[in-house]
Amino acid sequence: MTVSSPAPSSWRRRATGRRAYHTGLEAERKVIDLLQREEWTILAHRARTQWGEIDIVATRGGMLVFTEVKARRSVMQAGDAIDHRTMRRLMNAAQALCMLNSSWHYDEMRFDVVVVLPDGNLHRIEDAFRLE
Repeated sequence: MTVSSPAPSSWRRRATGRRAYHTGLEAERKVIDLLQREEWTILAHRARTQWGEIDIVATRGGMLVFTEVKARRSVMQAGDAIDHRTMRRLMNAAQALCMLNSSWHYDEMRFDVVVVLPDGNLHRIEDAFRLE
């Protein structure tokens, strides 16, 4: 009896997926640490909705921020990864989270993108896009 095993290409794909997952978690942890040092209160991390996931939701002084974290080789690559479809998904997810969390109090909200570069530097783009 022979036992079939996954093809080597599927092994590579799974290994690449695991690396990307762990790289993403590490990048999010760095951003959370930065936000906490800046006295933001983290309300949610990897908040899931039917429209998708918001990496980090934080508040400070009446501002509610939905943060998308991208671990990329350059800021340009991160910008390429956030297209109109991604923005719409994030906006829908944010609206759902606000409806589900009526205890969140805020005067303003914005969407930030934080790029985590390979050298560990963070590049924040505040108010990267807006609800229409």
